[in-house]
Amino acid sequence: MQLGVFGMNAGVPLAPADTLRLARLCEELGYDSWWAGEHIVLPDPRVPPSPMRPTDPILDPLVHLAFVAAATERLQLGTGIIILPQRNPLVLAKQAASLDVLSQGRLQLGVGVGYLEPELTALGVTLAERAARTDEYLDAMLAIWSDPARPHHGRFADFEGVEAFPKPVRGGSPRIVIGGHTPAAHRRAVTRGHGWYGFALPPDAAAAQLEGLRAAADEVERPPELGPLEISVTPMTPVGRDMFRAYEEIGVDRVVVYPLPLRDLRDVERFVRAHAVLIDGR
Repeated sequence: MQLGVFGMNAGVPLAPADTLRLARLCEELGYDSWWAGEHIVLPDPRVPPSPMRPTDPILDPLVHLAFVAAATERLQLGTGIIILPQRNPLVLAKQAASLDVLSQGRLQLGVGVGYLEPELTALGVTLAERAARTDEYLDAMLAIWSDPARPHHGRFADFEGVEAFPKPVRGGSPRIVIGGHTPAAHRRAVTRGHGWYGFALPPDAAAAQLEGLRAAADEVERPPELGPLEISVTPMTPVGRDMFRAYEEIGVDRVVVYPLPLRDLRDVERFVRAHAVLIDGR
């Protein structure tokens, strides 16, 4: 089972030198991936279910990951997740393909529908239409990533007679990871994702989500070219060996640890060093 780290674009020290130091340390310690979340705007004043205060800093995940890509060689670069319906699909497709090329194919593009209504509203998206936009935007990005690009005529995106190069390194798309805990998200992961990402899940809750994914696999067909669905999960607490084994036993492929609520660089370093012992049973 693989070990990743989440949240280094928010809350933890954001100075460029600190980010580079932590990214290189994680790669040296054997972490396989580095994940960044997203909130473009936050409600002010804070209202439930906002996970952050309006003044909490959070860097754009793709900009942050491009910075990390330049300082590393092997770390997979994951968005956990980008809120797809509030992004222009052609702009996001260009950004994702650019990062994938610059990182030599290391991008794992995690996307989700979003849940924070004030943020969605500020960006011109309603809660009611966010799932439909997500599905269509995935189609639109796959169309522009095709070689040659295909036309797309939909409710939320409409284009033809345009091209966008370079294409993602793997051909067709970077690895797509679907986030979300609902039956609709499970079906989306089965039909469209190379992977699925679950956030804030202890092992018992992760097991329930995997049951949901198995149920979705019985309902909808998985395109064979996607391969096995890779399961990544972030817990909200430190992870010991017993918990790590519990995730492995239920079928999780990657645990993405989160150094919340640490703010001091030395504490974050201690956190990633302590969790590195989980890699290969060290």
